[in-house]
Amino acid sequence: MPVPLMCVYANIFQVKTLVRADGNLFSVAGKTALVTGGGSGLGAFMATALADAGAKLVLVGRRRDRLEDTLGSRDGACINIDLTDEGASGALYDEVTGAGYRPDIIVNAAGINPRIHADAIDEASWVQSVHLNLNVPFLVAQKFVPHMKTQAWGRIINIASLQSSRAFENGISYGAAKGGVVQLTRAMAEAWSAHGITANAIAPGFFPTELTAPLFAQPEVAARLAAATAIGRNGTLEDMRGPLMFLASDASAYVTGQSLAVDGGFTAK
Repeated sequence: MPVPLMCVYANIFQVKTLVRADGNLFSVAGKTALVTGGGSGLGAFMATALADAGAKLVLVGRRRDRLEDTLGSRDGACINIDLTDEGASGALYDEVTGAGYRPDIIVNAAGINPRIHADAIDEASWVQSVHLNLNVPFLVAQKFVPHMKTQAWGRIINIASLQSSRAFENGISYGAAKGGVVQLTRAMAEAWSAHGITANAIAPGFFPTELTAPLFAQPEVAARLAAATAIGRNGTLEDMRGPLMFLASDASAYVTGQSLAVDGGFTAK
């Protein structure tokens, strides 16, 4: 049956409305981005990449000096808070909104990997790892979703992992949490995408960061990891810029509930 002409026109209109006034689908100019774990590693890089593209930053983390180093002279705020504390997401919401910020983009980059064997991990370490890596991304996003709904636009970017789908040595609590992040991302999309809010995850391969420093301190291990990719090298922080800007902008308006592996083809082999 032919598609009614009215429906065709309606669809064309909807597509056209995605194009920003500046003509750049990848622009985040004028947006406010909240980045947890914004004081180091991938979180710090993602924050600066968003700022370079015109976003105002709200950086969240335990080490205020590191947050201030990331922010530099850029427009934004540093929120010094330990997200593992009980009630931290509520306290964060109050502090962010009290300072006059309403995030349009949330990057849940805060994380911890205790690297303890399954035989040795205790309950406290397990709970802390699962809470920060899995619970906190939901609890933080949930607080700011009402604002995103009012403007019918929002971007939630979670950080998954190779361990979302692969089991690594001494990674039982981290892997369990990161596996959950993939499903959390799907569930966020189901709950909120009808309101113009997309939820996606980036699953990084091996990048030299504070979290992976123990691996990169062993040249033979780093070389082995590079050889396990399809591209033949480990990641650099700059490799993260394109995927981040795609998921943070209008360019990904019809992409939600997905996990994008940025791993040089590690999981393709």
